[in-house]
Amino acid sequence: MRLTPLIGLLVVSAFGADTGLDSLLAKVEGHYNHAKTLQVSFTEQYTPPGSIRRTESGTLLLRKPGRMRGDYSQPQGKLFISDGKFLWLYTPDDHKAEKMPLKVSEDMRAPLAFLLGKLHFTKEFRNLQARPEGTATRITAEPQTQDLPYSSVEFVVSAESRIQELKVTGFDRSILDFTFADEKDDPALDAKLFEFHLPPGATLEESAQ
Repeated sequence: MRLTPLIGLLVVSAFGADTGLDSLLAKVEGHYNHAKTLQVSFTEQYTPPGSIRRTESGTLLLRKPGRMRGDYSQPQGKLFISDGKFLWLYTPDDHKAEKMPLKVSEDMRAPLAFLLGKLHFTKEFRNLQARPEGTATRITAEPQTQDLPYSSVEFVVSAESRIQELKVTGFDRSILDFTFADEKDDPALDAKLFEFHLPPGATLEESAQ
């Protein structure tokens, strides 16, 4: 599964001679593509189809290439990690961990890891559109292929070239909406932060390889 939707939107110019917007997109691309590590606070709102929205929050750490760690403060103790090959999700309520190959994961958090990945902009998206939103810009797009579990992606970019919001809509009409704050560029992040260790007494479920 290809997991580059988020920043790929930033560089495909669908706005003709709007050199101001082209410049903004290039700045955002340069910012995230050149950073080696990133730390940001997040609030995550997930709305399953026909069900009630759930809100969670925590801190997201990213390290190039493709390593990701989400430590949740709400609910306390929830954790997801990408070590570049596998995606791990631990939920303290049922004391269970799930492991799946990153390349076949359908978890809609996975694109976050590619804020610091190798990007191929023109290959990923179609029907790009943009509109101003205060001093920021909201961009929407659809994936080029049907291999991804998303029907559309939106994100909000600030005038300072920061991503403030990511919204992913699944083919099942589920919605995952992230808002970001307190971004720190290139913090020192130990590689061990991106290794998953099964908590004592927890059970592990592995998906098919």
